[in-house]
Amino acid sequence: MTIDRAKLHILYLQIRDDQVTRREELQEFARHGQLDEKQFAVLNVFDQPNFAPDHADTYDAVFVGGSSDASVLKPDQYPFVQSAKQLLKHCVDQAIPVFASCFGFQLGVEALGGKVIHDPKNMEMGIYPMQLTSVASEDRLFSDTPDQFLVVSGHKERAFKLPPHTQLLAFTERCPYHAFKVMDKPFYGFQFHPEVDHHDLAARITRYQDRYLETDGALQAILNNLHPTPESNRLILKFVDRILLQKR
Repeated sequence: MTIDRAKLHILYLQIRDDQVTRREELQEFARHGQLDEKQFAVLNVFDQPNFAPDHADTYDAVFVGGSSDASVLKPDQYPFVQSAKQLLKHCVDQAIPVFASCFGFQLGVEALGGKVIHDPKNMEMGIYPMQLTSVASEDRLFSDTPDQFLVVSGHKERAFKLPPHTQLLAFTERCPYHAFKVMDKPFYGFQFHPEVDHHDLAARITRYQDRYLETDGALQAILNNLHPTPESNRLILKFVDRILLQKR
């Protein structure tokens, strides 16, 4: 049976507290997935921190974005963390496709039995070369991705241990766990930002520089090292085409 691309309906779990980035991130997922923004039902956890795990049941997929406003390691401060983790665990149990970026990656790691740590010493902020693992060559998303490609990455927290029953797909020199897939399930997590390209990065890091950058000249150093990230951005379209629409 052919699935109509225009009829896909995606639950978008958003963890952004400022209106500019809320709008920007939705546009990014829609643009790189070649979808209409109206196909995304936005559940912003700052507005609605409590929701049931089965909230995802009526959607074709769940997308989870990043956050510069919260931490998965502080569920007492951010009560939506527990609701989000339960929803992602439910998605795995019910085989609901998930595309989880950055904060979403960390939610998935913690929800499925892995561990996230605070590691500012190895913070990534900017454009980085990504390396694929050997198993990525057999993966539906990564099989035609070059072994090395550029990504946008921005985080102070990272996975220390992946959950059981997952496959590591990609890593960087600073971060040993950058992409994983749950075995035999349509769940993908990315510590990097497939939805963000170099133009998006320039705008966002300029807006958020006080949150991340502590030294004079750090912003300009990032802006001087901007490069296109097409293979990273293409992963969203591959997920839509190959996982949701079942195209080869």
